[in-house]
Amino acid sequence: MTPTPDQPTMSAADTPTRRHFLATAAAAPLAIGAATKGAAKSSPALETDPFEYEIQRTEAEWRDLLTDEEYTVLRDGFTELPKTSDLWNDLREGKFACRGCGLHVYSSNWRVPLDKGWVFFAHAEPATVMTGIDGPQQAYGMPSDFPNLIEAHCRRCSSHLGHILIVDRQLVHCINGTSLSFSPSEA
Repeated sequence: MTPTPDQPTMSAADTPTRRHFLATAAAAPLAIGAATKGAAKSSPALETDPFEYEIQRTEAEWRDLLTDEEYTVLRDGFTELPKTSDLWNDLREGKFACRGCGLHVYSSNWRVPLDKGWVFFAHAEPATVMTGIDGPQQAYGMPSDFPNLIEAHCRRCSSHLGHILIVDRQLVHCINGTSLSFSPSEA
């Protein structure tokens, strides 16, 4: 098909490759954390999701429950800066719950030890995490051709937990430590 004068053409150099996608996806958490500092972002999943969550609170109730930083991550959908949570490199045995409602969402036996600055898991507890599409990544300062990310939300209270993406050739849940409460296993 020949493009018309008003249609842009794409050269081979402009065509995204698998290598470009994987390299960009691996760098996404770093760019997201740095680019979101101080900027306002409302999670599209929270605004348009018709799902009725088991736990619903008013904005005032959420603000009373959470610190400003926690509110920004859990309710506004931000990503914490790397290595700002005490949980990012804490590999003790235990359970991780949603800070918004206490639902047990992750376990330490599914931790993936990646030195990137966030908490990584191979998967969540069954029926605890819902996914949504985190809007165009230009909002995070990403290149305009970067695909949308998959957001991970608590299925009980809709709190933003993090993202599901490929890091170091592994599909992982890249989770904000701010979104979690940790309960260590008893010895």
